[in-house]
Amino acid sequence: MLFADLLAIIGGMTVTFYLLKITWRCWCGFREFVLSSKWQVDLRTYGQWAGKLARRGLDIVLISRCDNKLQTVAREIEGVYGRKTQTIPVDFTHGYSIYPAIAKELQGLQIGILVNNVGMTSTDCFAYFLEIPDAEQKITQVINCNILSVPQMTRLVLPDMVNRGKGLIINISSMTGVHPQPLLTLYSASKTFVTYFSQCLHAEYKSKGITVQCVAPFLVSTNMTKNVKVNSFMKSATAFAREALNTVGHSSCTPGCLSHAVQNALLTMLLPDCLRMSTFLIRKLRSSCKKNDWTGENRE
Repeated sequence: MLFADLLAIIGGMTVTFYLLKITWRCWCGFREFVLSSKWQVDLRTYGQWAGKLARRGLDIVLISRCDNKLQTVAREIEGVYGRKTQTIPVDFTHGYSIYPAIAKELQGLQIGILVNNVGMTSTDCFAYFLEIPDAEQKITQVINCNILSVPQMTRLVLPDMVNRGKGLIINISSMTGVHPQPLLTLYSASKTFVTYFSQCLHAEYKSKGITVQCVAPFLVSTNMTKNVKVNSFMKSATAFAREALNTVGHSSCTPGCLSHAVQNALLTMLLPDCLRMSTFLIRKLRSSCKKNDWTGENRE
């Protein structure tokens, strides 16, 4: 066999491999973001109580720091969807001390779905790490809220899920937890923890009937993003949650919706990590923000 023939065979096999890989990814994306709207998992099979799922026929436990807001949302859920609600007012920035109280409130409830959605940033714009205002306090708050809350809440509900052989845990990460983002260093690093924790936990417990899904979106219009105007690429919180729930059972790690998947593909091709981490781009991003434009913190 001539050397040229061997190269032709290797080239043909390589092209075939990549064509099959692209075809498979396209099929997975089509199933995850298009067919999932028709092939929805019946979330009620996971249990009676869940996090944000009244629309799908589950009772709701709401946990947040603002009791007045909790009561308002609870009344809305009960009035619109006719589901039972329970509220637990706690501040996740307070660290470990809040979890015994949460455990007491959850006692006796069959928690079928846990949504770890609490999160906060330390600034409202791109900033160097040493520019974080009240850094000593903010670092602890971000770690308590974005990182500690995820394994601690998981610890409270996972044992009963394992005993029943059924459960769903949805952890909200961020695309900055998949692609490192300088000038959002603390937030990006905290969401990386959520991404890896979710993937590892899913690998450990999928054989026991537990699904752990990591949702890593781009920007969503929430209080943390100053409720920016909704468009084709910027989803409202309601629209994003509806589309993201459709992906349950179709993907264990997802950007949550088709538009964010497209943004992720474009970002990967046009702005690779080596460019995003470059000093030039970091300086350009920093100069786009006013030096003293702080709000102190943003939460969702």
